[in-house]
Amino acid sequence: MAPDPGRTRLRFGARAVLGITLAVALCGLAGHSLAGAVTGGLAALLALFTVTDATVRGQAVTTALLPAVGLPVLTAAAELHDHPVARDLTFLAVVGAGVYARRWGPRGHSLGVFAFMTFFVAQFLHATTDQLPQLYVAVLLSVLAAAAVRFGLWCYERRLPPPAVPVPPGGTGLARVTTRQAIQATAGAGFALVVGQLVSGQRWYWAVGATWWIFVNTTSRGETLVRGFRRLLGTVIGIALGLLVAVPVDGDPVVTAALAAVCVFGIFYTAAVSYTWMMLWVTLLAGLLYGLLGVLGPGLLALRLAETGVGALGAALAVILVLPVTTHSITDAWIRRALGCVHACAVETARRLAGAADADPAPRVAELEQLLARVRLSVAPLVHPLNPMLGRKRRARHVLALLDDCAREVRGLVAVAADPEASHDARLAVACGRVEAAVEALTEGRDIAVHADGPPHAEPALAHLHGLERALSELARPLRAPSGSPLVGA
Repeated sequence: MAPDPGRTRLRFGARAVLGITLAVALCGLAGHSLAGAVTGGLAALLALFTVTDATVRGQAVTTALLPAVGLPVLTAAAELHDHPVARDLTFLAVVGAGVYARRWGPRGHSLGVFAFMTFFVAQFLHATTDQLPQLYVAVLLSVLAAAAVRFGLWCYERRLPPPAVPVPPGGTGLARVTTRQAIQATAGAGFALVVGQLVSGQRWYWAVGATWWIFVNTTSRGETLVRGFRRLLGTVIGIALGLLVAVPVDGDPVVTAALAAVCVFGIFYTAAVSYTWMMLWVTLLAGLLYGLLGVLGPGLLALRLAETGVGALGAALAVILVLPVTTHSITDAWIRRALGCVHACAVETARRLAGAADADPAPRVAELEQLLARVRLSVAPLVHPLNPMLGRKRRARHVLALLDDCAREVRGLVAVAADPEASHDARLAVACGRVEAAVEALTEGRDIAVHADGPPHAEPALAHLHGLERALSELARPLRAPSGSPLVGA
């Protein structure tokens, strides 16, 4: 029921079904076994899901690099199949390296996820060295199939402005978020690996996988805890559906293929709006695959829930006890970047209205939308229904509402600037200066001078700038929480 502007999520899901179906079909035509088809399908899914570079060219380069990262990891996993200690240590090294790679932006993130999932699928299939040639071909064929669909048959990104993908806040050494998270993820995965093997000597990798995916796309302690809760909830619902759907199907190839296509669409369609819903579809898809392998049953689904719980506990302990990254510090960093983007967009729009040919505020709007999405993710722990701190919850919701007001005024400014009949008003420079001063005051902790509202019939651009200034002025109170009561907790 979530809005889908431009039907972007619908296209995302439909293209994924097409790309993955083509990849699995090619693996079948090549004479691959079920293991090869599963490996190929996963490779195509990751190539379509995780590659998020800002430009189509960047996406193509990252897609081409996926096998270069995945095939060596697949080789290591197969070679170490009969050496549990070396296998486990290598798996943890892949976890740490995969999270650390996020410091290099979307490309590092994509390659890190692909490396981890390649090792994971080798455990899922119990891959051995004699299977490697087939699995190599499956990965290459499937990545090519996904690329053919994404960049050839259905490249809708060429008709859209390139999205601005924000990277985690920087720093050096242990002050860098990605460094801390790499250590946390490795520690959490280590806990999950050991306890997961105590729960099940065969399906222990589920616990490690749960820990890994809880860390993906999170930055702070609060984000990770909320994501862990949502993963567990989605798994519970998915298992219930598995009992109703996957178990009765009992591995029937035609019905399983149709339901798997529905699950793939569900994963891609819901990923942007609900991690719980996405996990529901992932869990149901896993159940269907186990049905194809002939091992699905209520006991296996119960084991998956137990291993997911172990993984979520490992992630929670890691973010609480190992180099914690506070929610407050991360939220503050994202809000500062969003406010800086608001200012930059206002300045660029004023330049456009003044006649500057090289001024284009549209990319700033896309960047602001991405940054606000990160702010919402960061404050999710506070606005979560189970959070008992009602005062902070109200303050966080107020901040989000005012930031949305800022975004609305910015979009209005850009719409005015896009009108070829729009002309420069000398008051724009003055109003833009006040916006700049308000942003600087917010980020530096100074008081904001509140000015009178603009005339009721002001030029549209000027009216949007006045509205932007009001929203920024109102942000001062909720952002400056009383001493000892930060916005989202220490």
